[in-house]
Amino acid sequence: MNKLLAAALTGALLLLTGCAGSAGSDRPLVVVTTNILGDVVSHLVGDDVDVMTLMRPGADPHSFEISAAEAARMRSADLLVANGLGLEEGLQQHLDAAASEGVRTFVAGDAVPVLPYTSTDAGGADDPHFWTDPARMIAVVDALTPVLADFGGAAVADQAAAYRADLEDLDAEMTAAFAAIPAERRALVTNHHVFGYLADRFGFRVVGAVIPGGTTLAAPSASDLADLVAAIDDTGVPTIFAESSSPDRLVQALADEADRDVEVIELFTESLTDVDGGAPDYLTMMRVNTERIARGLSP
Repeated sequence: MNKLLAAALTGALLLLTGCAGSAGSDRPLVVVTTNILGDVVSHLVGDDVDVMTLMRPGADPHSFEISAAEAARMRSADLLVANGLGLEEGLQQHLDAAASEGVRTFVAGDAVPVLPYTSTDAGGADDPHFWTDPARMIAVVDALTPVLADFGGAAVADQAAAYRADLEDLDAEMTAAFAAIPAERRALVTNHHVFGYLADRFGFRVVGAVIPGGTTLAAPSASDLADLVAAIDDTGVPTIFAESSSPDRLVQALADEADRDVEVIELFTESLTDVDGGAPDYLTMMRVNTERIARGLSP
């Protein structure tokens, strides 16, 4: 079985079974907020740990909701793994409740060098989308490994080393793919500001986003769209990238408004998919996005 297929099957198993947890199990329970981090955690722990992922495939991390039963499981977890940096907006009350009841919490955003949003509309707020830079995901794995080892034992170190090597391979592949794009064409326009870390790491410019600020819960004004059309015309970007978790109607309308032929390409940015959706695990998601960005911006 090749590495990519193995990763996809692991991700699929997580997405199909991770949300349920094992209420009757005497194994330690690790509850993870987002499905991207849920996939990473599933690669690090062994069979002696139950992993419960709250966010469903294709959901929006800014606004997804959980049931009362899932909230109760959060408060009874041995470990809660969250993205942090304001990403889980719709879940914040439950995160606060779990913390107030003494649930041990690992916040992935605390393990990485944090960037502010590139958008001035965000008011200098921290950007939570660090996973678009695989080097920062390596930093998360390095910080999370000793925490999970308290529950998963010695197997965690071996599995973390193997997954870390996979992340290093991913990082090298992305570096090579993006290096082949001429510098003047490394400009990104997306649904909202999600690629700040990728841009910082690989030398891209974030021209703008259809949705202002840092959250998908905001809405663009007519002046926002007009300014972005002008920026597209000025920079000559050939492609706009639409997130799989957000409708692309606004992006398509923006492409139609620009006085040029602009292609719209879908990316997987804030959520994994189910097994048939094209991005069932983090490694696959990043490889698909890399190929699509390189194809969309190359001459």
